[in-house]
Amino acid sequence: MKILKLLMIALLMGLSSCSSISVYQDFDKEVDFTPYKTFAFYKTGIDKVEISDLDKRRILKAIEAEMLTKGFVKSDNPDLIINFFTKSREQVDVNSFNNGWGWGWGWGWNPWMWGGNQTSVIRTTSGTLFIDIIDAKSKQLIWQGEGDGPIFRNQKKKEERIQEFVTQILKQYPPEKN
Repeated sequence: MKILKLLMIALLMGLSSCSSISVYQDFDKEVDFTPYKTFAFYKTGIDKVEISDLDKRRILKAIEAEMLTKGFVKSDNPDLIINFFTKSREQVDVNSFNNGWGWGWGWGWNPWMWGGNQTSVIRTTSGTLFIDIIDAKSKQLIWQGEGDGPIFRNQKKKEERIQEFVTQILKQYPPEKN
């Protein structure tokens, strides 16, 4: 019985840890994205994000690396200003199942089932990362990417996950013309 319970918990944890990141984008369809070549970060906005300074630096580093890979140049006189913000929420999954079998006197809430009730509680934290790209001259938001998925507290996994979030979100930038 304990082996079955452990297998079920391991399966549920494995499935939740393999969850992918859902990404979305929204952008101004009137904007021509081709002239933009340089970027900088919006320090005032990023300072207000309620996460640790370590995580802020991880996100900034990941965004900068992705933008440089796309051919953009970091500049003191940018075409684009990049801001980000985050949201997180804890999800608690409670699973209860009866691992009993057959008829007869047993334990748990049903005296006619052998076996017992098993309950597992799995806590996961999901987060959303929003990346805003703003036209530096007009100060108008022209593109927003959003990534949503499970996040981790383990430092190594956290760094990998942040990179995955940023890569998946910025894969959509610049947007394709329809």
